[in-house]
Amino acid sequence: MASDWTTGLPEAAQAYLDGRRLDEVECIIADLPGIARGKAVPAGKFARQNYFHLPDSIFYQTITGDWGEAAGDEGFIERDMILKPDMTTATAAPWTADVTLQVIHDAFDRNGEPIPYSPRNVLKRVVELYKAQGWTPVVAPEMEFFLVARNLDPAKKIEPMMGRSGRPAAARQAYSMTAVDEFGPVIDDIYDFAEAQGFEIDGITQEGGAGQLEINLRHGDPVKLADEVFYFKRLIREAALRHDCFATFMAKPIADEPGSAMHIHHSVVETDTGKNIFAGPNGGDTDAFFTFIGGLQTHLPSVIAVLAPYVNSYRRYVRDNAAPINLAWGRDNRTTGIRIPLSGPDSRRVENRLTGMDANPYLAMAASLASGYLGMMNEVRAEPQFRGDAYDADEEIPHDLWSALDLFEEATEMHEVLGPEFARVYSIVKRTEYQEFLSVISPWEREHLLLNV
Repeated sequence: MASDWTTGLPEAAQAYLDGRRLDEVECIIADLPGIARGKAVPAGKFARQNYFHLPDSIFYQTITGDWGEAAGDEGFIERDMILKPDMTTATAAPWTADVTLQVIHDAFDRNGEPIPYSPRNVLKRVVELYKAQGWTPVVAPEMEFFLVARNLDPAKKIEPMMGRSGRPAAARQAYSMTAVDEFGPVIDDIYDFAEAQGFEIDGITQEGGAGQLEINLRHGDPVKLADEVFYFKRLIREAALRHDCFATFMAKPIADEPGSAMHIHHSVVETDTGKNIFAGPNGGDTDAFFTFIGGLQTHLPSVIAVLAPYVNSYRRYVRDNAAPINLAWGRDNRTTGIRIPLSGPDSRRVENRLTGMDANPYLAMAASLASGYLGMMNEVRAEPQFRGDAYDADEEIPHDLWSALDLFEEATEMHEVLGPEFARVYSIVKRTEYQEFLSVISPWEREHLLLNV
């Protein structure tokens, strides 16, 4: 890498470095949970390297740090991967004491082939399937999260953070500007960090939970937007820590509060013309629009284990509590799992409301786009539009991770889209994680079973 490599960086990264001496570069990649793995290297060393190595075992790790037996026939030999930087992702780490950049890397094997279970590669694989049809997928994610009081004891319940007023954050204050102002110092840092990193926030609102916020991002390329969500999770955590609170992306951190989702808006445009294929010549709905929805209805159950990846995730799907319980679709209807927001024909899009904020953004977008892709390719028509309150309809979502994994493992057509090797590794790691959960005795069990059974 040339010594003047910084001249080709994105504009925001160059602005961050203007007049400063770069000290360090964080070379990172997202693992299956979406945790940043990698190495921090001096800037001078980064300028001289074109790649670095990490063992492939980082993709076999569970959220607890244990490993699933997913290494394959050769056994757990921790073969080195070749990680190459995508310099378009270079961005500031503005919370660090030293001048530091972050750069997302892509994972390859020794033959130069993409590692099939690297989440960013999984999403790229799905995007390429769209491109082969002359389509360009477009997404816009919404990120919900809680700002909570510092929790140093896992045995204690999570509590809302203390607001600027000196009172705990209040629930059921959706869209309240006063509630947003309670978190003003944290939000100010979120904006400042986002600006330094070159990210455009479409808006921040108070959601229905105590201390729950939502950040909307502008629509764009799925890989770029997944990169931004990956970066944003770290950015938001760092902003919260500056103000003596935690940011959590758990799907359901507080029992009596709504959960946190990552709603994903999708549209598809013709690559050559830029025309939205969901809208016809006179602005009406097209076959592609209905078959994309049909694909979501048909295939989302098989990828719920990706969209809701932890035991806690299934606590979010509660009737009448701001999360879907089925795969109904409706226009401007927030009770349905699949919503068509108000828009003009050029902006017609389909919103998947099932994804939890705890999901890996690369895998969630890949699974959601894959479902729509299969619907369009197989010409799967959507069920009739649901009218009314979809919470009155039957539940259609698995109630637990184990059942969701059963559906995932049976979905061979979906495996061909996401990658069979990814599907194999993901299933093994998640089964291992579930077994780890079962080895822990909960306070509920001690309270109600110890002396009563």
